[in-house]
Amino acid sequence: MRTVVVVGAALAGWRAAQELREQGFTGRLVLVGAEERRPYDRQPLSKEFLTGNLDSGELALDGADEEAALDAEWRLGVPAIGLDSRSAEVVLADGSRIHTDGVVLATGAERATLPGAAAHRLHTLDDAIALKADIRAGARVVVVGGGLVGSEVAASCRSLGAQVTVVDAQHLPMARTFGIEIAPLCAALHEDHGVRLRFGTPATRVLGEDRVTGVELADGRVIPAEAVVTDVGSRPAAEWLRGSGVRLRDGVLTDSGCVTRVPNVVAVGDVARYQSVHRNHTVRGGHWSTAANQPPVAVRNLLAGRTVEHYSGVPHLWSRQHGSTFQFAGYAGPKDRIDVVDGSPAARRFVATYQRGGRMVAVFAMNSPRQFAVHRRRLTAALTPALAKG
Repeated sequence: MRTVVVVGAALAGWRAAQELREQGFTGRLVLVGAEERRPYDRQPLSKEFLTGNLDSGELALDGADEEAALDAEWRLGVPAIGLDSRSAEVVLADGSRIHTDGVVLATGAERATLPGAAAHRLHTLDDAIALKADIRAGARVVVVGGGLVGSEVAASCRSLGAQVTVVDAQHLPMARTFGIEIAPLCAALHEDHGVRLRFGTPATRVLGEDRVTGVELADGRVIPAEAVVTDVGSRPAAEWLRGSGVRLRDGVLTDSGCVTRVPNVVAVGDVARYQSVHRNHTVRGGHWSTAANQPPVAVRNLLAGRTVEHYSGVPHLWSRQHGSTFQFAGYAGPKDRIDVVDGSPAARRFVATYQRGGRMVAVFAMNSPRQFAVHRRRLTAALTPALAKG
């Protein structure tokens, strides 16, 4: 290969570019990014950055030495709008085309929002800067969505003295991520720190003209607000690939090695829906761990021209809310049996495992990092027999 284009300059794209050099690619390397900023860590945006414990300079993924070693061409602030498989070109929004012998798709996901006035979304550093400017002591903040990012934003805003209300159509925060047995603990933690929860009724629109004034719920109630943050889901940033020959279904479909059906095109991170070696169907990552750990496998297969290695990482995440740490790994389902195996939920320091069909499929910990590490290793061992099934 003479030229490889990495489309997406966030974590997954940056790691893919690094891996290309580390695995011996010496040709032309081009990084394309919709944002004008160099790669940075998005994980702290809803936590340490929002609360002022990190500044923007501390989020950078690359330094001068790393950038020099990469020896890449940067096309930032100009998103890709097409992939022409017949001519082997990536088409950019400014009309330019980059001829390439290999492509890494790493465009991530796009945040959804609500109808009405413009609310904050927390996806980019610029989003976080804008939200931070609106958060002050006493400000009324409504967070629409009680998932991972919404819960972190609510906790951060509350720590800054804002009056925070979380709205969600679900009945408990984090229920989709951790399950209905763990979710009440997340709710209680919020309430203990003064966050008001309005769950069970969806928000329908954001009110206001020049500035937001509140959020309207499906039952007609209105919750006043000076700032509104939406965490109402996301979708993979893959629409630009329609007509390229790459198969799309809630993301870019790949095999277990992140390889698409188009020759010399691989996909990593949030945009990829890959065949899991642990399960009998495809999954989409959506977590920092997947974006960080998939690129070595994808790049090896790209350079080999075929799938020679399978991605076997077990997804995991961590979250910091109201001074407590949540950790989770695996694949939880609504019918899993959840067993507390260490510590006490009442003390908010415990580990729980998720069982399905007599096998551990996930593990959760609250304020128990050492014990979590032990059970996470056991989880990996429990899932290992499935690797042979491919």
